Amino acid sequence: MAAKTLMIQGTASSVGKSILVTALCHIFKQDGLRVAPFKSQNMTRNIFVTKDGEEMGLAQAVQAEAGGIEPSVDMNPILLKPEANSRCQVLVMDKPTVTLTAGEYGRYTHKLLPVVEEVLARLRSAYDIVVIEGAGSPAEINLKENEIVNMRIAKLAEAPVLLVGDIDKGGVFASLVGTLALLDEAERNYIKGFIINKFRGDMALLKPGLDYLEEYTSRPVIGVIPYCQNILIPEEDSTGEGEKLSSPPKQPLASRQQYDELADITRRSLNLELVYKICGL
Repeated sequence: MAAKTLMIQGTASSVGKSILVTALCHIFKQDGLRVAPFKSQNMTRNIFVTKDGEEMGLAQAVQAEAGGIEPSVDMNPILLKPEANSRCQVLVMDKPTVTLTAGEYGRYTHKLLPVVEEVLARLRSAYDIVVIEGAGSPAEINLKENEIVNMRIAKLAEAPVLLVGDIDKGGVFASLVGTLALLDEAERNYIKGFIINKFRGDMALLKPGLDYLEEYTSRPVIGVIPYCQNILIPEEDSTGEGEKLSSPPKQPLASRQQYDELADITRRSLNLELVYKICGL
């Protein structure tokens, strides 16, 4: 029987998708489920080298560790390494394949989708649940036709989607509603709820906005996660603009206590009963 799936998408880059997937992987592990992370395509300067000597995105390695399993390139089959002049090297299952510009890559993605489909099926045959991370925003309408990391993956995996917005940057309600509005009807049906991340303030002042969001979109707010400064768990450099690590990191990538603290904050912030119901667990 194929594993259940849950996908975390965001209204933009750096809203906290990676760290939320990390938290959910640890929570599902704590609850006795066999869990694996998955991100079909990852652009990053920061890589992790598996025990088999294969390269994958650091974020998925962290998520695997949080879930109590060994990182594998199956969890990040397409790795994009940024190079000069807006080009990137494309690694497919750790194999350098081609170097392309952004425009060229968009015309190349159809060749990669069968690989993504194969490894996702393999993960779903081995675990109870696969937690999938999107990239950027599903509402990037200029990239929508050729993307292989957001709604196309949700459809492929039959995954319910939780949409995450970063309130610390401001405009979180507009970004959540606007993202929903730019999706077509079939895509909107995958969005099952919202998560507001990086909140610091008075919940009483936020509540009228949450009530309006739920009424306007007919979708629940799954939770509000506080701004967390002191949980030093590695996240990905999704834009390729961050500082490259001097060498690939080694395990453990974070301590058990750090994963436990992150899971505890997330448990207290989310309606996990509803999350389980959305996943069909």
